[in-house]
Amino acid sequence: MLDGTFQVGRELRDHLGSIRWRVQRHEVGWVVRAGDGVAYVRGVPSVRYAELLARADGLTALAFDLQPREVGVIFLDPAEHASAGDELRATGRVASVPVGEELLGRVVDALGRPLDEGPPIRAGTYWPVEREAPGVIERQPVVEPLHTGIKVIDALFPLGRGQRELILGDRATGKTALALDAILAQKDTGVVCIYAAIGQRNASVAETIKLLRDAGALRYTIVVVADADSPVGQQYLLPYSACTMGEFFMQKGRHVLVVYDDLTKHADAYRRIALLLGRPPGREAYPPDVFYLHARLLERATRLRDEHGGGSLTALPIAGTQAGNIASYIPTNLISITDGQIYLDSRLFNEGLRPAVDVGLSVSRVGGKAQPRVLRKIAGDLRLLYAQLRELESFARFGAELEPETRRRLERGRRLREALKQPRLQPWPLSHEAAILYAIRAGFLDAVPVSKVAEFLEALLDRLDTLDDAVLQALQSEEDLPAAMEARLRQAIEAMQHAFQSTEAP
Repeated sequence: MLDGTFQVGRELRDHLGSIRWRVQRHEVGWVVRAGDGVAYVRGVPSVRYAELLARADGLTALAFDLQPREVGVIFLDPAEHASAGDELRATGRVASVPVGEELLGRVVDALGRPLDEGPPIRAGTYWPVEREAPGVIERQPVVEPLHTGIKVIDALFPLGRGQRELILGDRATGKTALALDAILAQKDTGVVCIYAAIGQRNASVAETIKLLRDAGALRYTIVVVADADSPVGQQYLLPYSACTMGEFFMQKGRHVLVVYDDLTKHADAYRRIALLLGRPPGREAYPPDVFYLHARLLERATRLRDEHGGGSLTALPIAGTQAGNIASYIPTNLISITDGQIYLDSRLFNEGLRPAVDVGLSVSRVGGKAQPRVLRKIAGDLRLLYAQLRELESFARFGAELEPETRRRLERGRRLREALKQPRLQPWPLSHEAAILYAIRAGFLDAVPVSKVAEFLEALLDRLDTLDDAVLQALQSEEDLPAAMEARLRQAIEAMQHAFQSTEAP
């Protein structure tokens, strides 16, 4: 009997010795005051900035304001029922989002949780939302074109892969349509697109998603949404989440286009959070670090060197103005951060000029270095011609006597303006853009009435599509146009010109 007892004791000792004990330590804090999507928590002394805290029912908060005795948090879920005394447990994880191919074609929130009716996202990799921008040594100059399909931009303000180009203007001037055109133009190019909707109305977001789906663009696009009804914490976090999702593809050597729509609403969300947490207000009640808010976001847009994969992330931030005031606080901050801006003028928009790009106030600091060679050679001085147009029209309107050369430039500028008009959400291929710009610069449209320019160009492109596809292929190649192809293009335009004049004759 005694031997049996010893045997049981030895087996029990061996069993207990084989168990690997692991002690889990959780810090639990309690809310001392809460309201309007923010709260102060005590009792989590080791919490880090941007770490997630969770309530027992799944309510998520983000550590945002670290103070000696309290931690200010912003809720990432609806927090109407959060109140003093609630317990929040530190999770030990900083805010992260899923990344990878599984996100393509999906609509997600700021934490990567699906908002569409698709299956759960089973991504194997999560990346922190807050990441350092690539260093100077890892970057290379922006020289590869990013085709937007918008004639006035591709011809006068070319964009490159890795560039940061601001789109700004008053409400309802076509800012979002311009960015969506750029997304639609990436079809079959291999570029991954991310559309970040910040503080938009539900109806606007739904319309955008439907448009992308109907155009077949959703399959290469990720839509990240924090609409106007979302918690203010999600609106603050959203652009950084979208950027992180894009950086995954950039690190894999692919090219990414991210649209932030819009950063004015993002700054407003940040101002609300800062004021609720008691941070001192600065100019226009924005906290003093609002510049850093967007600088650390847009610095992550770049073109990586080939030894680091050669991928790129192009940023198209959108900002709103009031009564055309581009010197207001947030627009001036963004202008100083980005590589140029496309300014949409409400007066031009109301006059029927679409897109309503103000050539005088718009600029691309990358310039022709990122423009296709064929377009760079053809476009030439067209921007100067377009910029002078309004001034020349002012002289002509007051009966000033114009020299023949000035009159010729005025008439050609009017035809250029007519040719650059473009319906929304209809991006053009590079070959069509180059063909019409060549026709204008060579003077073939000088004899065409301004009211007939659109009709003439449509007939010309139909002729090229039908009879001379080789010329369009040469224009699409982004290289210099061979002399033989240029001669064929001139012949096609001249033939179209004769045919058009004969139909116009009485």
